[in-house]
Amino acid sequence: MSINIAIVPVAGLGTSVLPLTKSQPKEMLAVGRKPVVQYVVEELASNGIQRILFITSQGKSSIAAHFDIDENLIQYLRETGRENSLVELAYERQNIEYFYTRQRRQLGLGHAVLCAEPLVGKEPAVVALGDSIIGRRASSDIVSRMVDTFEKEKADAVIALEPVAAEDVDQYGIVDTAEQQNGCLRITGAVEKPSVNEAPGNLSIAARYVFNPAIYDALQKTQADRHGNLQLTDAIDLLIRQGAKVVGVKLQPDVKRYDIGNFESYFKTFLEFTLSDPEFGSEMQAFVRQYLNQLDQHEQQG
Repeated sequence: MSINIAIVPVAGLGTSVLPLTKSQPKEMLAVGRKPVVQYVVEELASNGIQRILFITSQGKSSIAAHFDIDENLIQYLRETGRENSLVELAYERQNIEYFYTRQRRQLGLGHAVLCAEPLVGKEPAVVALGDSIIGRRASSDIVSRMVDTFEKEKADAVIALEPVAAEDVDQYGIVDTAEQQNGCLRITGAVEKPSVNEAPGNLSIAARYVFNPAIYDALQKTQADRHGNLQLTDAIDLLIRQGAKVVGVKLQPDVKRYDIGNFESYFKTFLEFTLSDPEFGSEMQAFVRQYLNQLDQHEQQG
């Protein structure tokens, strides 16, 4: 792939899942056997990304520690006869270089992406949100498809898209689109968390982007929202109004976005990954069935 760098914003405070995030990053919350951000990195690696720039903030040092090679732990596992556990650390040795810079003030996702400009410079880059998993077990090829579209269409930006229920549009960035051509949609507008009545449709932005450097100029010209945050969706809309070519690529029908944005989505994601675990999934499914049956019996007796 010609684009081999990804910007991964992980600077948010995670206030929607307090107190879990009081002392650990939301991106390090466990989903099944791994923290959220490990799924994101494994997905990017499988799509040819070789450099990852994390946009961090205070209290996020455990993310860097997670991707460091821990020679002491490796030695301990070998000395204690636990070599089988070394396979769980294979992600440490992926062909990826990691870089870190800080978003020193919490000024929104757009500002976090803007923090990458001095390090990424004039080359195009993928942006992958660090709290959203695409495809179970890092199986999605959406990033490769987006980069291919970026090059073939000579686009200024490519956005991953996923339909959501009409009543949920106020939780996402929503796009307006024109006719489909060459397997992608021309995006004609974008709005952040519109009301149900004001949404241009139900196609949501699915946490993955490809941008050329024009996004930084658009971010610098974008006005902050009423909360003082710089929204990436607003900068995308400005790009469109300036005449940039912005296209969308839909997730495959069998590929799902798992957004760890609140307790409801976190619980559902954790449950789905647990019940589909290759080793413990069947046992956990039986446990859940038994537990639900016990609840039903208790309610009937009550």
